[in-house]
Amino acid sequence: MYRPKIGMGILAVCLVAVSCKVPAIVEQSENRSVPTAYAGSSDSANSAAVQWRNFFTDAHLVNLIDTALKNNQELRITLQEIEIARNDIRSKQGALLPSVGVRTGIGVEKVGRYTSQGAGDASAEIVPGKLVPEVLMDWGAAAYANWEVDIWKKLRNAKKAAIARYLATVEGKNFVLTGLVSEVAGSYYELLALDSQLDIVKQTIKLQQDALGIVKVQKDAARATELAVQKFEAEVLKSQSLEYDILQQIRETENRINLLLGRFPQEIARTRGNILALSPAAVQSGIPSQLLVNRPDIKQAELELAAAKLDIKVARAEFYPSFGISAALGFQAFKPSYLVKFPESLLFSLAGDLAGPLINRNAIKAEFYNANAKQLQAIYNYERTILNAYIEVSTQLSGIGNLQKSYELKSKQVDALTRSIDISNDLFKSARADYLEVLMTQRDALEAKLELIETKKQQLAAVVGVYRDLGGGWR
Repeated sequence: MYRPKIGMGILAVCLVAVSCKVPAIVEQSENRSVPTAYAGSSDSANSAAVQWRNFFTDAHLVNLIDTALKNNQELRITLQEIEIARNDIRSKQGALLPSVGVRTGIGVEKVGRYTSQGAGDASAEIVPGKLVPEVLMDWGAAAYANWEVDIWKKLRNAKKAAIARYLATVEGKNFVLTGLVSEVAGSYYELLALDSQLDIVKQTIKLQQDALGIVKVQKDAARATELAVQKFEAEVLKSQSLEYDILQQIRETENRINLLLGRFPQEIARTRGNILALSPAAVQSGIPSQLLVNRPDIKQAELELAAAKLDIKVARAEFYPSFGISAALGFQAFKPSYLVKFPESLLFSLAGDLAGPLINRNAIKAEFYNANAKQLQAIYNYERTILNAYIEVSTQLSGIGNLQKSYELKSKQVDALTRSIDISNDLFKSARADYLEVLMTQRDALEAKLELIETKKQQLAAVVGVYRDLGGGWR
């Protein structure tokens, strides 16, 4: 039955000293020292501060990254996580404000005649000469409000934690953007490397087929044997098989890029040419302060740590009494026609509740301990993220230097083997070199050229990796 409570007063008071006793928080100091490798470093222009449109100059690559930023499904999922976090802020904000509503109701009641209420109703008159009906209807309409007074800042801290987590999801989105840009760029350079390797293999097949023709002529002239012919044919078949292997790798790389771009398999538009002509972009690493500013994952870990600290304050406040205020104002009568009779049908109520945990507080303690453990997790995650950032940058910078030296040596190796191919062919034609020397020279030259292209690809990938590890790509 619809029957609001009428009156004013304190409904419950459960305040004892034990209810305010809170378990201690495990504190952890944050000791973060700057690596000695950066000691004395001066601030410099950091590559991560450069927008990706200015860092990557290939028009086809820029178009691919643009498409990925619009269509990538993982990025869209992350954007919805941001929306969820934003709605959580609205929810926490609403908890700070009074909740106001309107309700209407209808009911029926018949009380026993031999009860205090029944005996009173039987002798009561609504109007002179008209008694209260034995079966009473109950009609009512009222507005009500409830409000929890945030005396311990529990609700405000919960709102602050929600804001911190929202900002953390924004940084998480930036981290996804960084990874997406670098992954598209890395796959694009891998595709260019495969194109160059395919060209090298095709050129090698042409040379091997020419050498095979010479061997066949020499065999007819009794200057070579069938063994030499079979060896050269086997080498040609091996190179042709390698050609199809590379074609398959090209298709797989194109499909991987298409997946990042959120579209069905199709050919990837790209710059055709020798990848060896590309020069890796110059990278300036900056100093740790810049690293902390640019890395979205470090910002995200920091914000999650701040939210975890606020969660402990919220969990601590659960041990303290809560103060709530409820009120109602409306009209109530046992006949609809009496609802408009004022002030007889008027009802109102105002109540204040002050309640706190007294005996069974295990659930509250468990939530508090969980919040404390999650804070420690956030601290460890923050420290791990910073350490991982330093290690990633250090590894990539070291790789750039070593790859440059390796590329220079392999380039000289390729030049020497390329010259040796012409020399071996001339010597073979004049019967001054064995066919095995020709075969081995061509094989070594092919492997050296493919390795040189692979090293160039690793150089470009290392630069992209440094750009990503310094926190670039999301601007």
